[in-house]
This record gives sequence, structure tokens and C-alpha cells, in this order.
Amino acid sequence: MKKYFCVLCFLILFTASLTAQNSDSIWVTENYYKVEKMVPMRDGISLFTAFYIPKDTARHPILLNRTPYSCSPYGVDKLNPRIYETYWLNYLKEGYIIAIQDVRGRWMSEGEFVDVRPFNPNKKGKEIDEASDTYDAIEWMVNNVPYNNNRVGCFGISYPGFYATMAALSGHPSLRAVSPQAPVTDWFQGDDFHHNGAFMLMDGFNFYSGFGKPRPKPTTAGSPGYRIPTQDSYDFFLRTGALKNFTKLMGDSIAFWKDLMNHPDYDAWWQARNARNFVTNIKPAVLVVGGTFDAEDCFGAWSLYKAIEEKNRNTDNRLVMGPWFHGGWSRGEGTYLGNVRFGKKTSEVYQRNIEIPFFNFYLKLKGTVRDIAEATVFFTGENEWRRLKEWPLKNVEYMDIFMGTDGKLSFEKNSTGHSEYISDPAHPVPYTEDIGLGRTREYMSDDQRFASRRTDVLTFSTNVLNEDITLAGPLVADLVTAISTTDADFVVKLIDVFPDEYKYDENEFGKGNGLNYPMGGYQMLVRGEIMRGRYRNSFEKPEAFTLGKITQVKYTLPDVAHTFKKGHKLMIQIQSSWFPLADRNPQKFVDIYTCNDSDFQKATIKIYHDAANASKIILPVLKN
Repeated sequence: MKKYFCVLCFLILFTASLTAQNSDSIWVTENYYKVEKMVPMRDGISLFTAFYIPKDTARHPILLNRTPYSCSPYGVDKLNPRIYETYWLNYLKEGYIIAIQDVRGRWMSEGEFVDVRPFNPNKKGKEIDEASDTYDAIEWMVNNVPYNNNRVGCFGISYPGFYATMAALSGHPSLRAVSPQAPVTDWFQGDDFHHNGAFMLMDGFNFYSGFGKPRPKPTTAGSPGYRIPTQDSYDFFLRTGALKNFTKLMGDSIAFWKDLMNHPDYDAWWQARNARNFVTNIKPAVLVVGGTFDAEDCFGAWSLYKAIEEKNRNTDNRLVMGPWFHGGWSRGEGTYLGNVRFGKKTSEVYQRNIEIPFFNFYLKLKGTVRDIAEATVFFTGENEWRRLKEWPLKNVEYMDIFMGTDGKLSFEKNSTGHSEYISDPAHPVPYTEDIGLGRTREYMSDDQRFASRRTDVLTFSTNVLNEDITLAGPLVADLVTAISTTDADFVVKLIDVFPDEYKYDENEFGKGNGLNYPMGGYQMLVRGEIMRGRYRNSFEKPEAFTLGKITQVKYTLPDVAHTFKKGHKLMIQIQSSWFPLADRNPQKFVDIYTCNDSDFQKATIKIYHDAANASKIILPVLKN
């Protein structure tokens, strides 16, 4: 009987969902129509743009999304299925004109596509960049789209977040509000394809094997990526070997892969593609949004917000960081990630109380933004939103926590000697214990007990905490090391260890309803980051290690907003591979992008924790 009852409940919910979708579909077709236009740019190139326009004759604002991922489906009788999702549908019901544009050189737009095209602050005549393309698009729209109110907003997630940042630099007077979300800002130091100089192999190869294929003329058809001949990505990436072997699989046609391989260091080519270098004189209001568990781009939102704050005194610039995967605020409820639960519908709260009021105020002159804090940040662990006056916070004390003998982690420096492990590129530490083909988003909060059991992972833990500790800001890893080779990577992970008897309430959401996974003793990854050791002193000028010489490796991890609850433990793990998330370091000071399989070698890694050479993590502890 219980089985039949469950089936009946499913059918009722499924039927209700279909009814709601049909109702929304009817409403959209009754109230909106679609138009497709080739919008001219200053250099004679035209960009394909789909418009969803209200059928009434009232004045409406335009909300622009510029994307390299297609504004499909093409044809005025074919509506984008995304507009029926709650996130987009909310804007239609608010009466927005929605404009989705294929950027230059992608899909049905004309011209040549350039990845993260550099911003040119000194354009002359018909010179273009993504900011000028945005300016020209807005200029055409306000003069040609019927019944617009001459107020435009621009938003985008991930790569479209980069285009939203470029929109903020366009200078068009009709652009009143911009929201870069999980924005690409710097593909060498922290976004997507490099973290502190280490190449993020899995994402780089899987993405560019399809996305990077040339498109010589406008098309409605996409390109498939490389078909990996196994379901075990760890095995595939390990067997393929050195990076130059992946270049062979890529072939000769993918221009940006060649650029990745030809610019191993943070040279002028990369610096021109760092959007944070140019975010000055921003006129529209800005709402920067990101996820604290964004596997693709945890770095971008924190960093872009700080850069805009630093370079613009009068810009209305606000930050929202929630417990989301990449784009999680725009889809799903945001109640959990993998095994970890947050206890609130965080995405709904954000959409209803922050994003829509933000655009409504600036584009419709409706409501207020007084209730939107300078920084709205969800603190996991305590699972509460905090409305803050600034970020980073002034009431933070940066406290040293020291690694010590026998795996101890303490706020007091009272240890001796060192800990060591052997890093073997033939057996790299996996980033997850799961077997799968693609990079998971859940690894950002995964259980790290599998790594604690490896001999090539150092684990340091506090005693059980007798009071809550809240961290709010960037972590700094300050390691004192000596290695037996001339190069190595360092991965530092901040982990929340749950009490042995811990269980979630059965009514909360989680992986597989969270009822079967053993949460007692769970080692939750709160933040992890890799550092390519050769860049310890400069990303522009790499340096080899001297064999056996005690050396400092100090680097900053992306910001954290997390409370370690009383009864939990704070743990640090250190390792030298994170595979195949990041490529393997051959542990020899060679060009990693062109080296041979024979260059890979074992390294003995020592982490010192004596009085004179005390490895530590600098924690941003929030003071109440």
C-alpha cells in the first residue's frame, strides 16, 4: 500500500507541474511575442539578437543578456524554454523586454570571436571590443525596439558574466544597472582554467574540445566536444599523460587551446584579459553575484566586487554570495549541495528579495533598494544570511592556526620537526572518491575522509571546538616547506569535521534525501585551492626550488563565509595533486605544457612546523 501511495503522490505532483508549465506557456504566448534582428555594430558587423517583447503599449525596460552560448532556438515561432523557468518568467511577469544576443563571432552573429576579448580603453573610430559592442547594441535597441522606456539592464552568468562586466564599461547613458554573476575575470589566477597558475585540466579540455572549434560563418548548429572513451575520467586523464598529449587530441584548429599552451606564465597577454584591471569609472549600479561552492568560478565574484569597490568611489556596487553551485541562484531551490544541507530556499530568497527589486528600482523606478545590503552573504554551518555593511569586514581578526606534531592543529605555536609525504605523479590524489566522466559540482562540499586515508595527504585537526568559530574573508596558506625536486604543487583544504553522532533531520533536503549517507564524522570541504609552487614569488616570473632548501610558499585562497559550530572540529589537509581537476605537476622545473611523460618524477614534500619554521593558516575570524 505504501508503494502505491508513493506512486500516486508522484503522479499528482508531476501532473501539477505539467499544469503549471502549460499555464505559464499560455500566459507567455498571450502576453509576449518574439522578434529576431541583426543589430549593426560600428564596424559594419551585425549581431543576431532575439527579443521577447510585451504585446501591450506601455513603456518597458530592456534586460540584455549577451552570450557565447546561443540565443537559440532560432525562428520567431520558437521560444527559448528558459523563459518558462521561474528565474526568467519572473521578469516577463514584471513586463521586461528580454534581449538575448549572440556575441560577435558566435552562432548566428557575424564577425570573429575572440575569447575574453581584451578591453580597449582608448578605442578610436571603428575599433571595437565587447564594451563597444554592448554600447552599439543598446544604442540600436533604445531607438528601434518598440515601447521601451530608454532604461536598460544587463546581466549574465559565467561567461555572460564577463560580458556583463564589459557592459558596465560601455558608458552608454541608458544602461542603468548591471549584474555580473559568477563572472569570468581572470583565467590565470582564479577562474575556470587556471588557479594560481595551475592548469585546470578537466574543465579546460572538456570545454574547449567543443566550444573552441572554429565557426567560419554564422550557424545554428553547435560543435560536439571530444568523446572520452570511458566513464572513468581519472583513468582517462592519467593514461593520456602529459599536457602535450592532450594537445594532440585537440588537433590544430582550436585557437584558444594553443593560446593556453603558449602562455604558461602571467604575461602581458594574460594581464590584458584580466577584467579587474579595467573596472574604473563605472556609472550603472552593479550587483555582483556568486556562489561560495561554485566549482567553476568561486574566485570571480569576490574578486570583481573588491576591484570595483577599490577603483570606483561613487558606484552603487553590491555583493551577494550564497551557498550555490555555478548559477545555482537561477535554478533550483538552493536548499542543499550534495550531502550538505542549508535548510532554506536560498535561491528563492535571493530572486524575490534582491535581484528583481534591484533591477525594478533602477529600470522601472519601482520600489527601493534600501533593503538590499552592501553585502548579503550566506554563512554555511550556521546556515543564516547576514546583511553586512562591507566586505571584507572590519570586525575580523586574522588569527594564525599552526600545524603541529601528530596531526595537531592549534592556535599556539608549540611544535617541533616536520611532517612529510611522497607525491607521486603516477598516483595523484583524486579530487573526489566518485567514479564519473565529468567534473562534479558537489566536490566543493564533498566528504574528504577518502583523502584523509591516503599517505600522500597530510591531515591536521583541532580538538573538538568548545565554541563557535565564524570565518569571514580570505584564507591565507603560509607553508614552510622543503622539497626533493625543483617544482611542486600545494593544495590546501579547509574542512569542517562533523560530530560522530551527527544526523540531519529527515525532513531536510539532501543527496538521495540524505537519509543513507553517514553524516557522523563527515569531513565537509569548506574551501580548497591549489598553488603551483614555481609562482610562489611571482606569477610573471616562475622560479625553481632549490633541492632540500627550506622555502616559504604563501598564497591566498578564495573567501570563506562559514561557521564551525561548537562540537565540530576544524581540519586542514595538505597535498600536492588534485587530479584530474588540476593537471599534474611533473615536479621538475620544465615547461609543463610541452614536457614529456618521462619528465614526471616523485617528490618528497616536507611541511615544517617547528618554532623557527612554523607552517600556518591565517584565518579571518569574525569577532562579534
